[in-house]
Amino acid sequence: MSSVPRQVYLVVLVPALFGMAHHVDHIVRGNHVGWPLTPEVNAFTFSLAVYPLLAFGLVLTVTGRVGLRYWLGFLTANSVLLTAVHLGPWAIEPPSDIITPYSEPLVGYGAFGLLLAFIGAVFIGAAYTAFLTVRGGQ
Repeated sequence: MSSVPRQVYLVVLVPALFGMAHHVDHIVRGNHVGWPLTPEVNAFTFSLAVYPLLAFGLVLTVTGRVGLRYWLGFLTANSVLLTAVHLGPWAIEPPSDIITPYSEPLVGYGAFGLLLAFIGAVFIGAAYTAFLTVRGGQ
């Protein structure tokens, strides 16, 4: 079995739940949605690749084939991509694209808060796996 501490599963699965909620938010607000829901291939389409990579990583972790370094790379890459796509100076989907499609501003700010929680959870996961890796994990 895996030598990865149980807490690592938590810091992987919590962001995954936030990610699913964020993808649902895309669909509800109806912008920045791509294939398979529309014919357009865009960042939304490519972001769906996170789920097979997550499943692949979980299977390999449970069977002892990968460890902390896989999750460190996975979470670090996701934190960089999420920040760049949503908050960076060249953001494809800036905060206004999340907040303004909703007729009720409070709902829009809630959706943006969800995104910030998602990004925060991914950063916490990356920091935690980095800590464990530096401390001597694999």
